[in-house]
Amino acid sequence: MSAPETIAVAMSGGVDSSAVAALLRTQGHPLVGLTLQLWNQRRLAGHEGMPESVQGRCCSIDDVYDARRVAEQLGIPYYLVNQQARFEADVVKPFVSEYLAGRTPIPCTLCNNHLKFDQLLLTAQQIGADRIATGHYARNHFDEARGRWILSRPADHAKDQTYFLFGLTQHQLAHTLFPLGEMQKPAVRVMASEAGLDVAAKPDSQEICFIPGGDYQTFLRAYLDEQGEEMPDSSGELVSTSGEVIGRHGGIHSFTVGQRKGLGLTSANPLYVLNIHPDSHQVTVGTDEELMSRELRADRLNWISIPELTEPIRVLAKIRHRHVPQPATLMPGPLGADGQPTAQAIFDEPQRAITPGQAAIFYQEDEVVGGGWII
Repeated sequence: MSAPETIAVAMSGGVDSSAVAALLRTQGHPLVGLTLQLWNQRRLAGHEGMPESVQGRCCSIDDVYDARRVAEQLGIPYYLVNQQARFEADVVKPFVSEYLAGRTPIPCTLCNNHLKFDQLLLTAQQIGADRIATGHYARNHFDEARGRWILSRPADHAKDQTYFLFGLTQHQLAHTLFPLGEMQKPAVRVMASEAGLDVAAKPDSQEICFIPGGDYQTFLRAYLDEQGEEMPDSSGELVSTSGEVIGRHGGIHSFTVGQRKGLGLTSANPLYVLNIHPDSHQVTVGTDEELMSRELRADRLNWISIPELTEPIRVLAKIRHRHVPQPATLMPGPLGADGQPTAQAIFDEPQRAITPGQAAIFYQEDEVVGGGWII
């Protein structure tokens, strides 16, 4: 009889990953707890506008303490893996560059793609673990007919995290467990409580780990100041859809598509950011109706349920984490500037604020077909 496989649990210090560890422990799996140290929470404290408190933020030092405490309660080995340098290179710097270029990036997806699965799986295998398990709400299985690992939405659609996981490779899916995929969040808290875990009632983290309060502008200024750099001058014109100059702005990094507040304009009808033009530094504004669009293009594609996109297919497309997936036709697009394939989605009905820099995820029923980054 073969020995049970060793599983490395990605422990964030929250109730979900802690419940996963408790569940796998009761099933008799040898476990190892792993936490990635990604960002020094006190690093920019003291820079103008940056708060001292880091409560409520993902991956804080308190979360590390909580993860270690849960590992102690469960009697499993625990390791803290320092990945701060790589996190800054692969997540923080691209985030800053994208924002300064007038796009709206998603650091949590970059983190999953480049670190949480890539590095955790590598570390797990180095210490003798066969697979990793996470507290994400998602499901995966191997489809014999297609010869592919499939990623699907969880039973609890309200907690669906597949939007942040579209970049997972077949190798990563093959070596990852999502034990909460069939569970509802309230039941997960009950399970953690019955296991005697101190984090059973801990609130979910709401903020990006390196951006307190979601204040991107303050973070950008503080980070550039720390790097000895100045905020680049990207001031320019606010223009209407007809090209009429109706105002000026202090920098394209201050805007995102769909934004209404902070335009510095007076109008009889509400105005919204429609487009940001990094080359000319112009920001186009218009009405809510003009914010609607039926088309998007995406690059840096990753396909999961199919090996590649060769012909038009029907999908449900999701353009933001809280966006309800909408019917669309997905088809191959022209090659991008880098010579790589792109995809084009045409929605059946116009969608509001399709935003460059955000991810677009494509589904067929609950299966993730794949995804990419809106351009």
